Amino acid sequence: MPAAERPRRYREAASSAVADLNAGACAFVMGTGIVSTALNLNGARTASVALLVVALAGFAVLLPAYGWRLLRRRQRFIADFVGPRAFAFLTVAIASNVLAARLVADGQTAAAWPFLALGTLGWLLLGYGIPLGLIANAKREPSIDQANGTWFLWAVGSESVAVAAGALSRQTTGHLLPVLAWGCWGIGLMQYLLTAGIVLARLLARPVAPEKLMTSVWIFMGAAAITVLAGARLLELPPDKLALSRSVVAGWSVVLWSFASWLIPLLLALGVWRHVLRRIPLRYDFSWWNLVFPVGMYGVATHELGRTTAASWLTTLGGWEIWVGAAVWLVVMAAMVAGALRSYLTNRRGGASNRR
Repeated sequence: MPAAERPRRYREAASSAVADLNAGACAFVMGTGIVSTALNLNGARTASVALLVVALAGFAVLLPAYGWRLLRRRQRFIADFVGPRAFAFLTVAIASNVLAARLVADGQTAAAWPFLALGTLGWLLLGYGIPLGLIANAKREPSIDQANGTWFLWAVGSESVAVAAGALSRQTTGHLLPVLAWGCWGIGLMQYLLTAGIVLARLLARPVAPEKLMTSVWIFMGAAAITVLAGARLLELPPDKLALSRSVVAGWSVVLWSFASWLIPLLLALGVWRHVLRRIPLRYDFSWWNLVFPVGMYGVATHELGRTTAASWLTTLGGWEIWVGAAVWLVVMAAMVAGALRSYLTNRRGGASNRR
């Protein structure tokens, strides 16, 4: 390729990539951020900081990409926004809150504030905008079949605000952040229960083609896990900032942790049914990051619930599960890099063939 043509080709490739940007692209930041948090809890400080840098870099790239797509590919953006996978856009707000909570763990409260502000604003706009868009879209499919695992991001968004606000409120005075944390915990809990009923009805009452069963179903478990983590953060607040008794919060957290734990074998069995029995090829696509966040979040939630309730066996279990989350992140990251490299080499060979 002549040197003069390279910048143009790179611009075209970048423009195409942004135009086709996955609505849930910030799941990469969510997964990387929560695994960074998990490794920090286990004392793997260097690896944790490295993943934090990767997550921040990913967020710095993806956030402008969303804005560019909205400005330059507005029709496609709006079509996604009022479609059945619209809740995936909430990954932007969730990623911001995950980063805020991670920065608080390092004592970087000043840096955490902008991320919490962005995450809360995104949660408000998207948390109302997406359901309103779906309700008002007269052209949407009139069937429960459109319900999918990404709908649980509605609850995850609320709980991510609760986690970040709860973590930051321990470093500040006043009642604004505790009230925000309590409110979002309650909202997220109700959103989770409502969404679980809809998605379960769709899975149990309607046939599911194996190729339609995506990794986003793991968000079912991840949404329960982040609600547990939010409860653990509320349990750490001082007595004058408690809106409910510790026993109520701890009770709900244990119930949800138990349900999240029960879901894991079921989700693994569905994976075996899809890839082993129905022989759907196990090929990397960006939806794999929907698996990383729930697995990492389960480890963090288990560890922190055990610590705040003085259940040492939970803390130990969470510590072991954190390494499982890190291993899953490594596998998915390696698959993503390998896929990108393979695509680059294919395109390069194709370009060379066209010039002959």
